[in-house]
Amino acid sequence: MSATSHSGPPPAEPPFTGHSWPVDVAGLTVDLPIVAIKPDFAISLMMVIDLGVRFGTHIGQKLAERLAPLEPEVVVGAATLGIPVAIETSRALGLDDYVILQKSPKLHLANALTRPIRSITSQGEQRLLLDRRALPLLKGRRTVLVDDVVASGGSLVGALALARAAGADVVGIGMILTEAHDWRAALGADAGLVHGLAHIPQFEPDGAGWRPIPASLG
Repeated sequence: MSATSHSGPPPAEPPFTGHSWPVDVAGLTVDLPIVAIKPDFAISLMMVIDLGVRFGTHIGQKLAERLAPLEPEVVVGAATLGIPVAIETSRALGLDDYVILQKSPKLHLANALTRPIRSITSQGEQRLLLDRRALPLLKGRRTVLVDDVVASGGSLVGALALARAAGADVVGIGMILTEAHDWRAALGADAGLVHGLAHIPQFEPDGAGWRPIPASLG
């Protein structure tokens, strides 16, 4: 399932039908399909890999604008949907080095640093893996973490722990979207490091479709 994008300012009153949610991502509006996670709970799903090259360039530039004052030396992203975010943000910052935290235990990651994580869009526990060959890129360097969406905060907590275990000086976190507010409690003091381009709520049924849960609105 994919989302559509179009340029220009968002409408004053976005046409919410109960089946999709329009969100202004730093000047570019995307219509996100609402997908049920449980019978009484849904999210608006952004698949960044389906939104095209122009969207990737846009979010890379906008995240770089937010993160550049922090003077980062390296960008860290998590597989899979964080990979294009890390690449485009690094490109916009003028950096060549970036580090990807993997989720698939490939042969070359047998000795990787690992952290367990849970995600709102994935079933069961997963692991983030950091290739030890990437440690020299992170040790003592000013580092920013980037990803597509933060919701529960579980994946981001794991990514922070891995980066810091590698000796990184994490100075900021860049997110395309922040979702609801559970992530703030999960991150604690680190929530102040987050720079988001837009915010999305979570949803509950309203009989004909879905409506935003009031507590999850911006």
